Amino acid sequence: AVCLLVGLLVCVQLCEGWSWHCENNLCIRNEVDEANSTERISLPVCRLTCGQYGAIWPQPTGVTAISDKVISLDPASVQFDFTGVADLSRDDVSDFVHSAGDLFVANVQALCGGNCSDTSETSVTVHVATSSGDLTLNWLTDESYTLDINTRDNRVEVHIQAETVYGARHGLETLTQLTAATDTDDLYGYQLVIVTTAKVSDKPKHPHRGLLLDSARNYLPLRTILRTIDAMASCKLNVFHWHITDSHSFPIYMPTLAMLAKYGAYSEAEVYTMEDIKTVVDYARVRGVRMIMELDMPAHAGNGWQWAPDAAQGNITVCVNKQPWNQYCLQPPCGQLNPANRYLYTVLGKLFQELLEVLPPGEAIHMGGDEVYFPCWNQTQEITDWMLSRGLDLSESSFLQIWGEFHKKVLDQWDLEIGHKKTPVLLWTSHLTNVNTIERYLDKDRFVIESWTDSMDPLPTQLMDKGYRVIMATRDAWYLDHGFWGRTQYHSWR
Repeated sequence: AVCLLVGLLVCVQLCEGWSWHCENNLCIRNEVDEANSTERISLPVCRLTCGQYGAIWPQPTGVTAISDKVISLDPASVQFDFTGVADLSRDDVSDFVHSAGDLFVANVQALCGGNCSDTSETSVTVHVATSSGDLTLNWLTDESYTLDINTRDNRVEVHIQAETVYGARHGLETLTQLTAATDTDDLYGYQLVIVTTAKVSDKPKHPHRGLLLDSARNYLPLRTILRTIDAMASCKLNVFHWHITDSHSFPIYMPTLAMLAKYGAYSEAEVYTMEDIKTVVDYARVRGVRMIMELDMPAHAGNGWQWAPDAAQGNITVCVNKQPWNQYCLQPPCGQLNPANRYLYTVLGKLFQELLEVLPPGEAIHMGGDEVYFPCWNQTQEITDWMLSRGLDLSESSFLQIWGEFHKKVLDQWDLEIGHKKTPVLLWTSHLTNVNTIERYLDKDRFVIESWTDSMDPLPTQLMDKGYRVIMATRDAWYLDHGFWGRTQYHSWR
């Protein structure tokens, strides 16, 4: 308690001597003497009103006007009017918008560390209206919104209009960004303020705004994943791409396929249960974020899959942890699924059954599909014998054929379990997506290609010209783990 008191005193003493003003869209610090100390503007308030967009992120795509005046507010006094929300009588719609409102209050309270002054007499009413009660979140969802703030005396009226609840949620996120915590002259902590007037028209430029998180190579606790989704929501990103399996580990615990986690998890504590996955799905959805799970295959599949021989089912994966690794895969540890073993597809069917219990209906699934290493299959006698028995040779074109057949069989198994043929399936760019041969193997109506090529590579444009849907994941621009690549442009400390 003594440390806290001293800290507050020091903060007040240090902060009182400075003020900030906006100059050329930047907040500039200047010293304030005692004569005009009442005119001091804190840095958070300056950021709130500086420039055309203030603190709104990402920058709105439509008309934006923000007042340079602010008024104090008490988050506990914020009222919501959801009567304009379409289909509000439905429990799922009502739950969504009320949860979004609760999140807004929690987020603005967090701006002052939960220590917000409650002395404000300002009343804030947020009116939310939508045209549709559809809770579907996909690449076709309308996420646009408009936001208007008007203040008269001590009454702040906020109007958010959107086509869907997801656009309305983005409007509430922007409203959070039009709020700031500023230090007070007493020891009560911080005072929340909001701009007195604003007009924002916004819609995303891209329907897929994603972040990939790899918890297969490095296990991440559930709380870390949820915290990441919080950050995504604040930036209005809408796709959480969960790279949950790889050759390093298989951390998903499923009751009917417990052997996958037994052989594949780093430890009994480093697993994700079906309840964990459902938690991520629900947590993300109310924050306007889809969860697209990636089950990487047929490459990047080693640890976790090697139990089948003990069950008298043969090898469903090959080259697992083989050395020297560079003879069996592109990066260690090695492992590729065995397309010659029919039991593999039975296992995948059971895996899909489990996941479909917790994944949202109609959601896309990512099935990896990159870095298949032909020498691994070519050094596996079971696979080469199977190919030769079918009249295939051991050429690259034959390996491409069985690779393409693998994805077709996996897709058929997925369709069988889900009961329809509508699910979009994502795959990484690879030798299989070569523009001259892709149409032999991958149906453009079902497969969506995620391109991790270089920024100058023409492949994404060529694939779109052929009618494929393409997600850009340009590796020399957007891969946060590739700063050591010679082709990556970044600024060193020099």
